[in-house]
Amino acid sequence: MASTSIWAVKGWLGRVVIYAENPAKTENPSYYEQPGATENDLQGLTDVLAYAKQDSKTEQQFFVSGINCPPEMAREQMMATKTKFEKEGGIVAFHGYQSFAPGEVVPETAHEIGVQLAQRLWSERYQVLVATHLDRGHVHNHFVLNTVSCADGRRYHRTKQDYCALRQASDDLCREYGLSVIESPQSGQAQHYAEWQAAQQGKPTYRNMVKADLDRAIAQAMTERQFFENLKRMGYTVKTGKDITVCPAGRERGLKLQRNFGDDYSIAGIRRRILEQARPCRPEPEPTRHVRVFLLHGTFQRTRRFKGFRALYFRYLYLLGKLPKHRQLPQENYSPKKIHPAHRGELIKIDQISRELRLLCEHNIDTPEQLAAFKKTASKKEAVLCDRILFRAQNMRSNMATQKLEGAEKQHEFRRRSR
Repeated sequence: MASTSIWAVKGWLGRVVIYAENPAKTENPSYYEQPGATENDLQGLTDVLAYAKQDSKTEQQFFVSGINCPPEMAREQMMATKTKFEKEGGIVAFHGYQSFAPGEVVPETAHEIGVQLAQRLWSERYQVLVATHLDRGHVHNHFVLNTVSCADGRRYHRTKQDYCALRQASDDLCREYGLSVIESPQSGQAQHYAEWQAAQQGKPTYRNMVKADLDRAIAQAMTERQFFENLKRMGYTVKTGKDITVCPAGRERGLKLQRNFGDDYSIAGIRRRILEQARPCRPEPEPTRHVRVFLLHGTFQRTRRFKGFRALYFRYLYLLGKLPKHRQLPQENYSPKKIHPAHRGELIKIDQISRELRLLCEHNIDTPEQLAAFKKTASKKEAVLCDRILFRAQNMRSNMATQKLEGAEKQHEFRRRSR
């Protein structure tokens, strides 16, 4: 199974080429074991371009290949093509990837598939650099495609049909090599690695918060008009067309719903979800807050001042507005559903800071050494608790087995006497 994507690159062409040719990512581990490698060859392993100087092309130091250009001169020849046709501005290259499932393919086969994919799609007109990276838990290919054709000087414009052709060619190659293929891919399901990592760690992301607001707006609506009104009430700007675009205040660019979240968030999908609801989900009543008043006897002159971590946390809380400066805000301003979407992520961070501050205050932690000692003690306690839980679970299983055996014996004795 291989997932694919391609996007435009602006700025300096050498940046994306250097990233694709990074020797730490493309180095071939089996090259060290080649019997023909001499001491002089091994000294050049840190240079990603040195592999092209070797006589034997079957024993490459790095998984890097060039289409219509040698890899060691990829940037220079791509820039020469742009200069020849006087098209040096705008998008300098397109950067794509082809990612395989972990453990499904070896690096040699992955690089071979990547080279064949580039040859099928772009070899007739464009210069392409193909690099296979091994630095992640899965093998993946990178493609650096020059935007100017070396054949006729025409620019490459990535369209939806081009992306579909990339995915289809990748799937065909996977089938030829006996790899798995996603037979019915769905749009809107792609997720950036940083967002996936944040979701695994339980951290909020911008897209997740927007998606939660969309679900709540749909649940509280009985008509399409009510859905748009709910979004505007939450602070979003809405534009409709072939796709719905929403943008909270403070953001320069909005999000296209169907493109980012799938068909369930298209115009037809939202209408279907609204019609499937028996009744709208009314907003939950806001919880009542009890104000507690404390009387202070004495002065603050002799109180112990905070130092270290706790002083720093209090300073941040004061600057972020978590600690009241002069007077309490009205009660309705504390409702999380009435907070503007642009500020909701920052408030989540503030709550995390508050929990960390309470932990530091409860255990009198003021220095990094005290924090390290606390972590070490907590880890030991956690290990002891895990052992106790495991021991109790084993005892429970043993007791249950014993009780089951005794019950069977009593039932057998009762039947024997009944006879």
